[in-house]
Amino acid sequence: MNVLVKVAVVLIIGLMSSLIEAQTNFEKGMTKAFELWQNGKTDEAENMFERIAKAEPEEWLPNYYVAQINSLKSWTEKDETVLKAQLGKAQEHLDAAMLKSEDNAELLIMQAQVYTNWVVFDGMTYGMKYGAKVSELYAKALELEPENPRAAFCKADWAMGSAKYFGQDTAPYCKEIEAAIELFDTFKPESAFHPNWGKERAVQVAESCK
Repeated sequence: MNVLVKVAVVLIIGLMSSLIEAQTNFEKGMTKAFELWQNGKTDEAENMFERIAKAEPEEWLPNYYVAQINSLKSWTEKDETVLKAQLGKAQEHLDAAMLKSEDNAELLIMQAQVYTNWVVFDGMTYGMKYGAKVSELYAKALELEPENPRAAFCKADWAMGSAKYFGQDTAPYCKEIEAAIELFDTFKPESAFHPNWGKERAVQVAESCK
């Protein structure tokens, strides 16, 4: 019996050690990727996130950031071929992340962002295709996480853009954005690597309301 206990303890310690090592490698890789990104080395950061995603098949965050980088690139992209490649890659990594993490508000928000990229690029072609889906995604994200500031802000920002387009009053959405800013002030991400963006943009939009 003592032998069995010793074997079990050795197995458990070995398992814990491997888990700690894997976590440490993940954290090191993510930290390096964020450093590259913050230093303006976006392509290198993207490549690093892709490598982490392959090495850590259970982690959704590396896929998320590959999608976000490609979404951010696409806001100002005018070349349709380049845009399709970027958003195609973003979608590929979002799909992979969603397989790893179901009912994830942050992934729904990023999916809405990617659809918005298409609409911004060509509203006539993609507005009807993705417009309603964007609203649905933000609503679902808020349903999953009512205190998520990105869900609250992006939902209001999207609705405000639609209201402006159709010549409607935007005042109610300005109030929603002010409320979202309060959520940013109290929001605590699950880890240093979890999404924590959006407040600066929300403040800018709130200022434009004034």
